[in-house]
Amino acid sequence: MARRRALPFDPIDEASRQWGQRWGAVEQMRAVTSLMRAQQIVIGELDDILRKHGLTFARFEALVLLTFSRRGSLPLGKMGERLQVHPTSVTSIVRRLEAAGLVLRIPHPDDGRAVLCEITAEGRELVEQATADLVEADFALKGLTDEQLKMLWSVLEPLRQNAGDFS
Repeated sequence: MARRRALPFDPIDEASRQWGQRWGAVEQMRAVTSLMRAQQIVIGELDDILRKHGLTFARFEALVLLTFSRRGSLPLGKMGERLQVHPTSVTSIVRRLEAAGLVLRIPHPDDGRAVLCEITAEGRELVEQATADLVEADFALKGLTDEQLKMLWSVLEPLRQNAGDFS
């Protein structure tokens, strides 16, 4: 991601100051605005890395999920569940991956109504290459210590749990 010239002040800090003069809930506003900006930064950098491999983060996640499965395949419905995305999003992701030769859609051997998505050898190879690049780039989280990364995860975990991501 192209680096912009840094502002001489923190715009979120300034917005927080002005926000507090009008509405209150400054800490919540500052936290959510910082979270949203951090998400923009991280996704932008991850997409730049993955674009070299012809992937988006969503497609990368789908391929990784398939590599984690015992057989290298999962029903489309199970993929949506595990990726926490809408079924139409899974269909779109799988369609793109299939067009690139990274996955196959095959009939489910036990359920005639279901379709499996199976990762190909090319898909496995691409996951390894893309993952190596992401690891080398610290998943766009350069500058954070291991302790800060653990803290970030522990701060976000209850938010996700309260939203119903997991029980």
